[in-house]
Amino acid sequence: MRVVILGCGRLGARVADLLDAEGHDVTIIDGDPDAFRRLSPGFRGTAVVGVGIDEDLLRRAGVDQADAFLALTEGDNTNAMAGQVAKHVFNVPHVISQIKDPMRGEAYEGLGMTTICPTIIGADAIREVIEGKR
Repeated sequence: MRVVILGCGRLGARVADLLDAEGHDVTIIDGDPDAFRRLSPGFRGTAVVGVGIDEDLLRRAGVDQADAFLALTEGDNTNAMAGQVAKHVFNVPHVISQIKDPMRGEAYEGLGMTTICPTIIGADAIREVIEGKR
């Protein structure tokens, strides 16, 4: 599977390494070239420096041929916009945007976007530990 990831922070780098290790064709984009140091030394994918909402950069990164696009930057607005571009401009079949604000995530889900909210996931995990379910 061809996967393009926007954001090489802790989450983006981890997902890129996991997918790369499973044999997927991974391209990761970040505006900070130093961010790619988070990738494992064995990472075989492609690292692209640039702004992930720039359609020309996304095209150069191969988003037009991607099976999945993951917007995993620290910014909800960037992730939402990049996800919309991948979905509606490039017709990527699987688009996931990390949205940290639960209310915003629900709104975007209502618009047909697939979102992951680490705030909700973290709160649920903490509740499970407190309640002894984990």
